[in-house]
Amino acid sequence: MSHSISRRAALMAGAALPLAASAGLPGTATAQAAPGGGVELPTHRAFTLGDVTVTTLLSGSRVVPDPHSIFGLNVDDETFAQVSEENFIPSDEARFFFNPVLVEAGGNVILVDTGNDAAGITAALEAAGKQPSDVTHVVLTHMHGDHIGGLMTEGGEKTFANASHHAGRVEFDHWAEQGNEGFKAKVRPLEGELQFIEDGDTVGPLTAMAAFGHTPGHLVFTVTGSEGELLLMADTANHYVWSVGEPDWHVSFDSDKEMAVETRRRVLSMAAERKMPVIGYHMPFPGAGYVMAVDDGFAWVPHSYQLTL
Repeated sequence: MSHSISRRAALMAGAALPLAASAGLPGTATAQAAPGGGVELPTHRAFTLGDVTVTTLLSGSRVVPDPHSIFGLNVDDETFAQVSEENFIPSDEARFFFNPVLVEAGGNVILVDTGNDAAGITAALEAAGKQPSDVTHVVLTHMHGDHIGGLMTEGGEKTFANASHHAGRVEFDHWAEQGNEGFKAKVRPLEGELQFIEDGDTVGPLTAMAAFGHTPGHLVFTVTGSEGELLLMADTANHYVWSVGEPDWHVSFDSDKEMAVETRRRVLSMAAERKMPVIGYHMPFPGAGYVMAVDDGFAWVPHSYQLTL
């Protein structure tokens, strides 16, 4: 596969621009600068699908070293560095974003995934004008720690006391057999009240779709409003260059790497063919954009103003 400069690389090069450009736009708020001189990041961004409002919540962000130990496990260092350079990003570090999503429709306030901890998701919700008690439904795409971390407070109480909790049966059954400490602390206390969902099930305007591979029961969701639909792709692709742009690259966090590649191509192809907006849990905040089929893969086209006019 040639990695000379390509149309795909040129398209992806602008994908991080909305992070800097979003401050001051309607539906966007800016957090205080992080302690120790960290960068200033927005806290939330709202989009509309007619009668449905979708808000991305930045529950956390951090810089991670040596991204090639995570992405592109099946390519050599030279290839990883070249692709990174073509897309104007460093190959020795990356910024991770954690973007739970709030969906408001018909009186329901549905939170999809909960971030790393209760403090982070509560702060993001409050910046968006909501309290944890306002949430009517919590929906989990899967049960990695950065998606279930906000389910319970440090004191062991439910963060979202007034909400029903929904998760995939396949995903729950897998983690229930693993002896995972995060699962035992965050999900197991909710076992008696969990409402299990599977491919094709709905929660308000959300429809679940099986997207296994990242984890054994990973789900994505389409959100349908009166003026269109949107895809919550969760962790199907975790980076706009190293996953969306290179769908065949293996990712350390994917439990079944070949299945994850197959799922990634299937889901991204669907998004490209239907020209639907997409929110990715780890895409550069506000996490929203479009997927374009380019060359032998895809390009991430960041949202600008299409859903905020």
